[in-house]
Parts: sequence; structure tokens; C-alpha cells
Amino acid sequence: MGATYLHSPPAAVNLICDESALLHSTSCCLHFCRHLRCNTSNLKPCQTLVFNLPSRGFNRRVSALPDVDDFFWEKDPTPILDTIDAPIHLKNLSSKELKQLAGEVRSEIAFIMARKCQPCNTGHSVIELTIAIHYVFNAPMDKILWDAGQHAYAHKILTGRRSLFHTIKQRKGLSGFTSRFESEYDPFGAGHGCNSLSAGLGMAVARDLGGRKNRIVTVMSNWTTMAGQVYEAMGHAGFLDSNMVVILNDSRHTLLPKADGQPKMSVNAFSSALSKVQSSKGFRKFREAAKGLSKWFGKGMHEFAAKVDEYARGMIGPHGATLFEELGLYYIGPIDGNNIDDLICVLKEVATLDSTGPVLVHVITENEKDSGGDFDTEIAPNDEGTPDSSQGIQIFLENGLSRTYNDCFVEALIAEAENDKRIVVVHGGMGIHRSLRLFQSRFPDRFFDLGIAEQHAVTFSAGLACGGLKPFCIIPSTFLQRAYDQIVEDVDMQKIPVRFAITNAGLVGSEGPINSGPFDITFMSCLPNMIVMSPSDEDELIDMVATAAMVEDRPICFRYPRGDIVGAGGTLAYGNPLEIGKGEILAEGKEIAFLGYGEVVQRCLIARSLLSNFGIQATVANARFCKPLDIDLIRMLCQQHDFLITVEEGTVGGFGSHVSQFISLDGLLDGRVKWRPIVLPDRYIEHASLTEQLDMAGLTAHHIAATALTLLGRHRDALLLMK
Repeated sequence: MGATYLHSPPAAVNLICDESALLHSTSCCLHFCRHLRCNTSNLKPCQTLVFNLPSRGFNRRVSALPDVDDFFWEKDPTPILDTIDAPIHLKNLSSKELKQLAGEVRSEIAFIMARKCQPCNTGHSVIELTIAIHYVFNAPMDKILWDAGQHAYAHKILTGRRSLFHTIKQRKGLSGFTSRFESEYDPFGAGHGCNSLSAGLGMAVARDLGGRKNRIVTVMSNWTTMAGQVYEAMGHAGFLDSNMVVILNDSRHTLLPKADGQPKMSVNAFSSALSKVQSSKGFRKFREAAKGLSKWFGKGMHEFAAKVDEYARGMIGPHGATLFEELGLYYIGPIDGNNIDDLICVLKEVATLDSTGPVLVHVITENEKDSGGDFDTEIAPNDEGTPDSSQGIQIFLENGLSRTYNDCFVEALIAEAENDKRIVVVHGGMGIHRSLRLFQSRFPDRFFDLGIAEQHAVTFSAGLACGGLKPFCIIPSTFLQRAYDQIVEDVDMQKIPVRFAITNAGLVGSEGPINSGPFDITFMSCLPNMIVMSPSDEDELIDMVATAAMVEDRPICFRYPRGDIVGAGGTLAYGNPLEIGKGEILAEGKEIAFLGYGEVVQRCLIARSLLSNFGIQATVANARFCKPLDIDLIRMLCQQHDFLITVEEGTVGGFGSHVSQFISLDGLLDGRVKWRPIVLPDRYIEHASLTEQLDMAGLTAHHIAATALTLLGRHRDALLLMK
């Protein structure tokens, strides 16, 4: 795969951009250099773009890529891929052509994702596996389920969506995950991992009850084996003994390096040959016949034969293989997941097995690494696609590039941890933000990354708190949903001081509804003992870290968004603990008041500026706390204004609902004030850029200002504002 540069880069230009323009600027340059092999003989010295951000009051300088229009993109030819419109077209290809097809699919994905400045390492690792699956099985009649979005990229290309693949994660484009609404080849939607096995088992049971004969194939990642649901589904599959094929895609990545320094599992000629024998029909028939013969001699002989079988397979198989056997799955592997011939041989044998129950095929794949010097990293599923080495984050911060809320949070947390040795970090969720690597390198004994074992992460944090430590449980909003029972039973009900840092709150742009976090305000603020807060900017986030560290008599949580910080930011000082349940007035006006919760306060300030052009001076207040509410502030706003508008990037039942509950019980709605909430609409916001998502949700500064104008009866001005 390559690209040819036919023009010189444009002269330096000044760009006016909003807060989303700089989000991936640096990572784009990195991935561009990694994935594109450019002819640089005619390049002029790299120019510089100056991003003028008047709303923030500072400038940032980044190395510029020429505009896409200045490129003639010449990718490698794909003669075989050009003939593939559906999986059935794979059936007549030779082994040599299938291997060439794998290279062409890899080139296609790398070319498109490089232009989009997005990583695709994990997507590359399963290309041969995807081709083998579609070569052997007959989708869409046979159901193929995936539990990781990037693993399904090759699947999308081979199932008639190649022409739209360049629109992936764009508005009205392809989803970054499998989607039932997108293609008949996607029988089940996936995103958070660990659901493919449970859903596949349900489909297998439905097939059996309906008398059908189609096959069910589920592909799960070793990342998802951290979740308990996987083992629940395996145990149930073994008990029901329904026919299905479970493929464990093992990238040989673990959360922590092996303490004993032993090499990771490898595939050799012996293991490959053994896997072929294990999957063969003759061996399976012999094994079943031996089982039947041992039963004929009695229970004792049958149990003895079963133990011999278990020990024999345990001795010649890899470590952990007997676990799957104990759960009732017939284990085959390990197999080289990048060897198409071996994959097809084993999968063909597995596909011909009837009435043998669930089979687990263990496939070893290699994640391809980009060459990026200090920034070289393996990117986990759902990672934000930015370097996550400690050296990388320091380089980012020293240059002031793309500083995020996560960066500020981790810096503040490190500052607190340096002064308080009781502070520990428990991280849950798929992937880990690059900034957290800095804390991990500074305090390796006080950092626990538990992957997608969020339920365990919450209760583990409660145990740490009971032991006298101060745990900060850091989990993205969308993954925290999986641990809600533990939050209620193990933390809030017992009033245990666990500090929840809820990342990726609200809308998350191209990741769409799968990884968005709109619900946490609602489900956390309804808990009786929970303190719930959200910062309006990075300075307040630092203060909330200090506040959370100070609280030791109850649980507390704070949410913050995924994107760039509001201000310029610099070396961060220690935070000042906030008074619990107290907000602030940021700008005073009359007639109408905005009461914002979280980062939307910044949009409320912009809306106030827009309204001033119409001769309207609005009050803007920063609530800070959803629970407990600042009831004095709310009373004052209601008594001094005709209209109160609450604004939040959350769903119905959140901050605005708590405010309305209070003002109705307090009798404030019986007076002159009229209350209106601005919340996310009662639907899932599809993938798009963050700016587009906010527009779709009606949460931009213009929408907020237009709501105020409508309440004031100035409908014409509201329409003019929205044009």
C-alpha cells in the first residue's frame, strides 16, 4: 500500500477552528507517517499551521499536513478484492488467491484508516481468520458474531460494504461496530465485548427448537475473557450441549506482563498438527466411541476414562485448555491465526461435526505494530487511538498539544497521590487512556488495571476502601453501566467511600451510541448516599479531584467528557476542595437564567453572548453538583427571573429532573418562574463528529440561545439564529 505526492504543500495558513479541530491533530500526523509510504523527493520543508482559538484565548502550533485535495492518492491494486461483492465469491478461490486477498484487504483497511487518522492494528490481525470463516461457512444463513468493532472491519469489506467503508464512523456512514440495522451479515450488534457467546448460544437454541440446521460461529477476543459473562455463557453452552463454534482470537496480550518472564504461548508444527487431529471427524468419533464403551463397563470405569482423557489433553495441550473442557466445550488449538491453510483445514473439520456440542477453536493472531519510535504502542479495542507510553504523554504535555480532560485529571490525581499514600487507582473498561500510563509508571504498586471486569473493579475498590485506602475507580460511563448492581449493593448501600471518576461522559463523536455516556447522571444521582458532581472546565476538574480525595464518609462521583480542555492549560497546581452542594453565578442578567451542569456551562456562556446581540442579558449559573443540589442558588434564580432553563448533556431523569422535583415541592413553580429543561433527546445519537452530534441532539450554544428566545416569545429571532 502506498501513496504518491504529486504537489507541493500549501503555504502556511491561519485556521479558525472550534474545540474539536485539534483533538486528533498530533495523532493524525503520527498515523499518517506510519501507514503511508510517500515519495518525499519533491517535498518542501514542512510548514506550520497556527490555530487561532479566540474562545480560549491562546494559540497552538502543530505540524501541518497538506490538504487532502493536494494529494493524488495512489493505492496498491486489488484485482482479487475487486471481484468480491459477497462471501460466496470466496468459494472458488485457490489457496494462493486467498493469501493474496488477505494482503489486498489489509492494504485497503490501512489505506482508508490512514487517511482517517485512525488505528487499525487489531483489525489487521484477524484478516486471515475472517477470510477463512467466510470461505468455510455460508453467511448470512450461518450466523457469524463478533464482539469487537475493529475485528469486524475485514468482515464488513467482504460482505458488500467495501464501497462505503471510507464512511466508517462518519455521520450517515458505516458504524464502527457490527449492526443489525446495517447488514444481514451482522446478526447481532456488538461493542462492549463478551456478548457474542451469550447471543450466539441463544441463536443456537432457537435454531434447535425451530428444527433448522444452520451453524452459529462466535468470535471473541482475549480482551473480553476478563468479563464474567463469557464464563457464564460457556458453562451454559456446555450444559445445553448445543452445536456452535466458538473462536477465541488470542492476540497474546495480557493486562500485565508475566511475572515469571516466561514466553507467551506460541504455535509450532506439533501444535498445528495436533489441532488438525483434534478437529478431525475420525478422532471425534473414536473419542465418542471410547466414552460409550467406558459407560458400558460402569460408572467407575467411565469416570476413570474421563480423567485419563482430561490428563492426556492437559499434558499435550496448552496451559488453561482444561478450563474450557471443564466448562463443557471441546477444545481445539492453538492454531496459527495468520495461516489461512491451517485455519481452513480445521474450520472445515469443525463445520462437518454434527451433534457434538460446542467447540472452542483457539486461534493465535499477531497484532501488527506501527513503527513510531517513542510512540510505538499496541492499541487496545476502544482506545482513543493516541500513544499511551509514559514518554509519549510527557512529549504531548510539554508541547501543549491536544490536552484532554483525562490529561488534567491524571495530573491532578498524581499531585494528590504524591501527598497521600493512601490514594490508589482502579481502572476498568476496554482499553486505557494514554495519560493513565503516567500514573501507572509513577505508582506501579498503586495502580490496578482490571480490563472489562467492571463489576469486580467496583467491589474491589470497596474492599480497598474498607482496608483504609482511598480508591479512585476510573471507568468510562458506558462501561460503568455493567457494574451498577455492585455500585448499589457493595458501595452506596454500605456508604463506602469509593471515588468514581466517570470518563467519556456524554457524547463521544465517531464512537456513536456504543461508547457514549448519556445515562450516568440519571443512574448515579438516584442513589441515596452518592455525591454527584461534574466540572464546567479543567480547573474545576482539578478541584473535584481534591474534593473527592477529601470525602471519607460516603461515595462520591464526578463525570467529565472525552475531548479537549476548555482553556490553555499549563502546569497544574493542587486543587482546592469545593464546598459540597454549592454552585456559583458566572454571569448576572435578568429575565432568563441558564443553570448548567458540567461542560455545557461553557455553551451556556456562548449562548449568553449570542443573546446579547438581541439585547437580552441572561444569567449563567454553574451548578457543579447534581446531588446535593444548591437549593439556595436555585431559589435565588427562580425568585429573580421569569424563566429558568436547566442544561445538561444527559438523559431525562438527570440533573433537570432533580431541579424540577425541588422547585415543585418548594412551591417555586407556583409563582412567576417557568422552567424548561434541555437534555439529550430520547433516542440514541448515531456516530458522527462531536459537533454534528451536538447539533443532532439540540445541545449547541445556538440551540440553547434559540430556546431562550422562544420562551421570550421572539420566535422570528430564534429562527434567524438557527439559520
